[in-house]
Amino acid sequence: MPDSMRRFFRFLNKFFMVPIFRLGLGGIFTNPISGYIMVLKVIGRKSGKIRYAPVNYAIYQGTVWCVSGGRKTSDWYKNLLATPDVEIMLPGGAIFGHVTEENDPQVRNQVIRKILQNAGFAGFFEGYNPWNISDEEMAAKSADLPLLKITPIGIGNGASDLQGWAWITMLILTVLLVLLLIWIF
Repeated sequence: MPDSMRRFFRFLNKFFMVPIFRLGLGGIFTNPISGYIMVLKVIGRKSGKIRYAPVNYAIYQGTVWCVSGGRKTSDWYKNLLATPDVEIMLPGGAIFGHVTEENDPQVRNQVIRKILQNAGFAGFFEGYNPWNISDEEMAAKSADLPLLKITPIGIGNGASDLQGWAWITMLILTVLLVLLLIWIF
């Protein structure tokens, strides 16, 4: 992916996707065209602060899977290696899980294909069509793509926790409802 495209997605993720998920509105903006997106709440390996990383995902055999499009150089990937317990905000809620890297070639092929298909238009940024590429080509082209398996171990805080922003949405909706009721009566 060109550097300009990478900068565009970094800006979009930081100032649009993360705030949308923190407001609890992630389900509105995930669809087959824009892709199915979740937000990882990872702990910075150097700072110890919470960092947010929106990524495409797939659910397969009861676990959540994602890939690191930036390969092994992505900061969020390095942070997960340092602290493999992570909270993820899915469009329908939050879970807490443990991350492991998957290296089984058969599972990798099947799951990476599903993730790239779920990625919508972004699935084509790897340079091939995830819907019709052969298994052999898929294995060759995704050999350096880290596949991460997130096994659920609990329920996460989600958008409405003390550090989330969903309360703002609820406050605004409540005020609008009160104003509407006053206007009607």
